[in-house]
Amino acid sequence: MQPASNSRQSQRHYGMDWLRIGAFVMLIFYHVGFSFTPWGFQTPTRGVVQWAEIPLLGLSAWRLALLFAISGYASAALFFKEPDTGAFLRSRLLRLGIPLLFGLTVIVPPQPYMGLLNSGYTHGYGYFLIHDAFSFRQVIHESLPAVMHLWFVIYLLAYTVALCFALMLLPARCRMALRQGAEKVFAGPWLIAAGILGVYAVRSVGGEWTDTHSVSNDLSAHLHYGGMFLFGFLLRGSDALRQAIARQWQPALAVGLAGYAFVALEAWYFPGNVRTPRAWLEPLDFAKAVQCWGTVIALFGIADRFWNRDARWRGTLVEAVFPVFIAHQTVMVLVSYWLRDKGLTALPEFLTLCVTVAGGSWLFYLAGREIGPLRPLIGLKRVRTLPRPQVVTVPSTAA
Repeated sequence: MQPASNSRQSQRHYGMDWLRIGAFVMLIFYHVGFSFTPWGFQTPTRGVVQWAEIPLLGLSAWRLALLFAISGYASAALFFKEPDTGAFLRSRLLRLGIPLLFGLTVIVPPQPYMGLLNSGYTHGYGYFLIHDAFSFRQVIHESLPAVMHLWFVIYLLAYTVALCFALMLLPARCRMALRQGAEKVFAGPWLIAAGILGVYAVRSVGGEWTDTHSVSNDLSAHLHYGGMFLFGFLLRGSDALRQAIARQWQPALAVGLAGYAFVALEAWYFPGNVRTPRAWLEPLDFAKAVQCWGTVIALFGIADRFWNRDARWRGTLVEAVFPVFIAHQTVMVLVSYWLRDKGLTALPEFLTLCVTVAGGSWLFYLAGREIGPLRPLIGLKRVRTLPRPQVVTVPSTAA
């Protein structure tokens, strides 16, 4: 099977834009909700909300897999515009690497500092930056320098570099054979089953469905997220795979919901930090694989079927996604520290965090986009460009 034509590959798919926007909005609510569970930081007055983990588990198994798949899709869209691998690699190194360095040195440090203050650290922020923030040692419970949420960018950059080297080193015949093999597996009736088994297999490598967020010691996560990145890259150029998703997204949605039902049942019987019995562990891991793959395929199908249309705010929201991601967790930590002694109960605190994190991250984007030298630091092109008129969309493959 031949890849899709260059003209088709260069067309913009608005549905994937909306899916990317929605995925990052969801990430903000997930991170806010995380601190209400036994897994996260709790304020003295509000404490743990016992049922909060149930809705979060509806997102946990697939949210990062979806983000990496969307990133692979977006990377392929950029690559097909000018398929020179070296130029593409240089472009991605700059577009991801500069914001990564800026984030690690400027945006992230307040997060471990707030954590240290909560643990009795008595020095000011200036002292922390000079003596501790980049000391490559552990201070109280914080391993410094901290990566925090920017581990996602590090992994994405690593997968991009690995892909580019593979494209440069593998002969064209080998690349075509790999592509055709992947399409034979996924662009047919085995799409759902093969994906579930693949996710379950790679997650079994590490023994648990957990990530270390350490690029050098996270094998099962790399197999999972790197595989999703490649799947998204393949999807951008494969009409056969898009058509398979269009035919099967509805059963995939049912499968994903069934997987979540088991995950929620386990959390109901063994809430919080209660240890899950050994007999439940393998079925639970399999249910997470079912939930993950089924939901990702369903969302790709929904985006293609229903969301492939433009709107006034789409371009702005797409541009804002990366800056908002860079800023959101630091804003959340700062606001959470301010809220900790305000005596708020769960609902007012949750709403306050949602509004302030979304608003603060949006202001970060608005300010950064208007100042030319800051634009590359937050992941934007140096020169602000106006939206192009009359862009042709990728037609939906669904009936």
